[in-house]
Amino acid sequence: MSVPSTFRQQLLGTIPRLRRYARSLLIDAAAADDLVQTALERALSHWHQFDQQRDILVWVISIAHNAHMDTLRRSGRLSIMDPHELQTEQDLRGSDPGADVGLRMDLVAALQRLSIEQREPLLLVTVEELSYAECAEVLRIPIGTVMSRISRGRAALRALLDGRAPVPSAQPLRRVV
Repeated sequence: MSVPSTFRQQLLGTIPRLRRYARSLLIDAAAADDLVQTALERALSHWHQFDQQRDILVWVISIAHNAHMDTLRRSGRLSIMDPHELQTEQDLRGSDPGADVGLRMDLVAALQRLSIEQREPLLLVTVEELSYAECAEVLRIPIGTVMSRISRGRAALRALLDGRAPVPSAQPLRRVV
């Protein structure tokens, strides 16, 4: 069964935003690329299930979310990178990190410290610009739950970036440039 060229073109159009979401969610570029590959393979193999009335980006991100949840269930834990390891990895890449690498590193470290339940809807709504309803559809949770998770996630992120960790055992983030 061949995949229609219009579907392939639509799918190709989702790749940049799918990659951005996966990289924001997983932080690890290699793991994010694996997730994107898995989502695209699943989308291509199930192209006939796509409803043309839906937004293809929402559909593909839903597939990526489900693939990510499958991986978490298989591994039984979420891998968290220490901020010092993150800095070492950034140094090893050798690329120009931009004007304010410290702020970016603080943000990445703070995002990692958010629970996956808060990080996913926060990234989908703020970075991928999905509506709350689309986010609820992707995550298969009620829209009210999306709103409360985003609210708590923003508050926790703000506290982490201000050095006021919401979790008593968490260490405040420090920027070292």
